[in-house]
Amino acid sequence: MRLLCVSDIHGHADALAAVLATAERRGYTQLLVAGDLCFPGPKPLETWRRLTQAKAVCVQGVSDRALATLDIHNVRPRSEHERARLDRLAQTRTELGELILARLARLAPTHRLPLEDGGELVLVHGSPADPLEPITHDMTDEEVLSLLGDDPADVVICGGSHVPFDRMVGGVRIINVGSVGEAPCSIRGDVRDVRDVDRVRAGARPSAELVRSGPVTTYGPGHADATFVELRAGELWVEQLVVPLGRAA
Repeated sequence: MRLLCVSDIHGHADALAAVLATAERRGYTQLLVAGDLCFPGPKPLETWRRLTQAKAVCVQGVSDRALATLDIHNVRPRSEHERARLDRLAQTRTELGELILARLARLAPTHRLPLEDGGELVLVHGSPADPLEPITHDMTDEEVLSLLGDDPADVVICGGSHVPFDRMVGGVRIINVGSVGEAPCSIRGDVRDVRDVDRVRAGARPSAELVRSGPVTTYGPGHADATFVELRAGELWVEQLVVPLGRAA
């Protein structure tokens, strides 16, 4: 079984199309998506349709929850940026329609998949202990362990931070698959700035804070992240891809 694992598409259907085209040339069995599917990018409906056509297994991310449940009338914008985010949220809801919004609301926060060697993989947007709190590349082992919970599975496929990594902590293989639609194309200063933005998005009140997070200047259309995961002769084989994108993506 060869898995194509992606996350954080954020409505960038052209970037998703580029990833799928690259993956199809290589071949894969199943598409796993670790949340943040449709907001705030330019093509939420096309993104959803592509995922549906690909029979993707998706879990709910922070922005998916916001689209499905946030009462925008109770969120008071504190800046023009926040007002624009709320307007885009409303537009995205209109573009998707009630049926898709209902499906987003029903997405599970985690999905567990048995592996051929008897192990188990868990797909989650953030972390097994808190699906809204991402595991990031610069956390200590102790910080990561606190987010694995009591039953993290053997392999964790996650997103949320937009920065891919592959790491073993406490006997658990943690694979962050980065971002399809908002991969950092250049990072000014410490990379933790990116993590801080996403921690605002994935904070204690994720729906409102998603709207209130500041402009993200480090994201751009330069590339999309994707990861192949496959068992070969009882060993887990992981390949993290960087898919170049044009300006249209």
